[in-house]
Amino acid sequence: MDESTIIARVRATAARRVFGVGTLAALGLMLLWLVVAQPPSGLVWQIFLVVMGVGALWLAQLMWRATGRELWLTEEGLVDSTGAEVARVDDIEKVDRSMFAMKPSNGFLIRLRTPGPRAWQPGLWWRMGRRVAVGGVTAGRDTKPMADALSMLVARRDGQLPE
Repeated sequence: MDESTIIARVRATAARRVFGVGTLAALGLMLLWLVVAQPPSGLVWQIFLVVMGVGALWLAQLMWRATGRELWLTEEGLVDSTGAEVARVDDIEKVDRSMFAMKPSNGFLIRLRTPGPRAWQPGLWWRMGRRVAVGGVTAGRDTKPMADALSMLVARRDGQLPE
């Protein structure tokens, strides 16, 4: 993507990325250690702890990969650094950063006009139906200006702002 077309960009900060992934990995390792050091008496609980531990480790590596990406806001919409389209400006109904919006930490919520396919990049963004949430291990200093710029693009599209 041409650098001149990018209006705003969001990436995970190194400290938040390491802390988030480290927390998930530590949880996974502790659950697996618990099974080895003090196994519960029931086989079902042992299996449960192993599944949860392996699941937490799997989520940690998934989050590490996802937070290595960036989100870019252009005139056309929101895309990630791999080229995956997150939301098109033409399809955005509302951008919500209010306190009571179901959004990730330091993030914002986008409501779409039409539902999109489910997608999840832990720590960066997710999409379920008509909702797209951006944030998680991102810095508020990046996501707030992006949400404001996206709101301005939507307002301009709707004729509420001059070209």
